[in-house]
Amino acid sequence: MPSYLIGALRHQAGLPFVDETNIDAFLAPAEGEPDNCILFFTGDPKQRPEADDVAVVLPELLRTFQGRLRGAVIDRAAEESLKARFNVVVMPSLVVTRRDQPLGVLGKIRDWSDYIEKIGAWLLPDAPVLAPSGGPRVEITHAGKEIVR
Repeated sequence: MPSYLIGALRHQAGLPFVDETNIDAFLAPAEGEPDNCILFFTGDPKQRPEADDVAVVLPELLRTFQGRLRGAVIDRAAEESLKARFNVVVMPSLVVTRRDQPLGVLGKIRDWSDYIEKIGAWLLPDAPVLAPSGGPRVEITHAGKEIVR
């Protein structure tokens, strides 16, 4: 169950909650909508109280970048299955996309200037997309030899 502040994103800010069944439809902009989206991976707010802080910041970011960015919250039940697709490692995270391609990920709560600087750069038309993470990598060095798994 989402916290009050995360629930308010749906009821007061009007943000959709998306999952595996409707994420692609959300990421494809309707005529006149911006190509860029910001997706909120909340994590469990009981374990990650920063999620409520990010829930307060998200509507402000959407106002600041109005007309350039659409927002949605990833349904908690879908987070695990969508994390790898959007390069999410920590929760809470905000992911900026161009259509269905992730441009950048901001984990945890940040200074306002970090949000403005990074999101502004990711919204530039020539901003590169993130390469798929390929899952976790472990490097082990033993007796001077490096083994990568």
